[in-house]
Amino acid sequence: MHCLFLPLKVDSVSNIVAIVGRPNVGKSTLFNRLTEKREAIVDSVSGVTRDRIYGRADWIGREFSVIDTGGYITGSDDIFEGEIRKQVEIAIEEAQVILFVVDAEMGVTSMDKEVASLLRRTKKKVFLVANKVDNAMRQTMSAEFYSLGLGDMYNISAINGSGTGELLDELVAALPEEKDEEDLDLPRIAVVGRPNVGKSSFINALTGEERNIVTDIAGTTRDAINTRYKLYGKDFLLVDTAGLRKKSKVHENLEFYSVMRSVRAIESADVCLLIIDADRGFEGQDLSIFSLIEKNKKGVVLLVNKWDLIEKDTKTADQFKKYILKKLEPFTDIPVIFISALNKQRIFQAVEEAMRVYERRSSRISTSKLNDIMLPIIESNPPPSIKGKYIKIKFCTQLPTVTPSFAFFANLPQYVKEPYKRFLENKMRDQFDFKGVPIQVYLRKK
Repeated sequence: MHCLFLPLKVDSVSNIVAIVGRPNVGKSTLFNRLTEKREAIVDSVSGVTRDRIYGRADWIGREFSVIDTGGYITGSDDIFEGEIRKQVEIAIEEAQVILFVVDAEMGVTSMDKEVASLLRRTKKKVFLVANKVDNAMRQTMSAEFYSLGLGDMYNISAINGSGTGELLDELVAALPEEKDEEDLDLPRIAVVGRPNVGKSSFINALTGEERNIVTDIAGTTRDAINTRYKLYGKDFLLVDTAGLRKKSKVHENLEFYSVMRSVRAIESADVCLLIIDADRGFEGQDLSIFSLIEKNKKGVVLLVNKWDLIEKDTKTADQFKKYILKKLEPFTDIPVIFISALNKQRIFQAVEEAMRVYERRSSRISTSKLNDIMLPIIESNPPPSIKGKYIKIKFCTQLPTVTPSFAFFANLPQYVKEPYKRFLENKMRDQFDFKGVPIQVYLRKK
């Protein structure tokens, strides 16, 4: 076995913009506005945002990631201030630009002052955003936020979009230029997972080096490192989040921190090795990270670590796999490998599978082959008619995209519903090998 490890400085990860502020100032509404989706949960009850807090935004050709920090604030009102402090500290550390949102209707609060005090100490670019400015009176009232000492202020109404264009112009101008310090055309494989599942142990077992510090304290991993890895003729970049966290930070909101870190690792990868803990099963945070992988259309291999610690019989692995895939529905065409990083059990198999997923993700199917196989299937199982109108799909082709995407041309594409799109995807998975690869199906006008 011949291994070569070359630490590289490779940074092609997109910029992260974090939205911070106390509860109920409109962070989720602004998040929806920036990402042009209605994904975050918006409600007038403080702290309701619990999911879907990550999105992609694009303004005048510049793409960036948006994180709504409110999604990780939990508990009763009396602990909100402490929770917000944690979120702001992590945002300062992880994001390139910070949007500090305040409520023009409510005016300056003690919690606003607390957040502003933290933000004044950072060298990161901070935009003070006064939300809910939808009339002349609030335009005047918002002037009191200058007292927070954060410089220029941007008056907006996130709900109707007024003022957001000017804010975005300034925001993208402030984003650091994205550049690759070393442009290597190699597959990128990211090792991701929630804290303390064995990511560092897996890397150490794979590389044969104690480059990552392994402890039993969640959150000891800090900075993204890229390592060039060669084994049995395979050559790729291993993207992991190695380094030692400051002890004072160990008790921060680890769920939020690990998702922030996962965003960077996932966005820079082609394939993700998602590690979960066999003893704890597939938890909510594992699903959150899996959702990030799926949203970014990355390949995925799921690794169940610490399998050596589980009491098992001949059926245990199959039962555990069914339990995991049930939670991942409808995307269940995923490789699952049971490993022990400590004992180096099946760790090379995990890498080999990741490389196979990479090849599947970049595979192309000829138009003639696609039509020869899919059109008879569609003819036998056509889309259901709607209002007496029959939908006919006559042609399909793979689109020239980075990840597998397919267009099916029909006479009435607007009437094809999601269940039938899933049917098409499932049939394509049956006929072609897309295991571990998210694919997209589009219906177009014939």
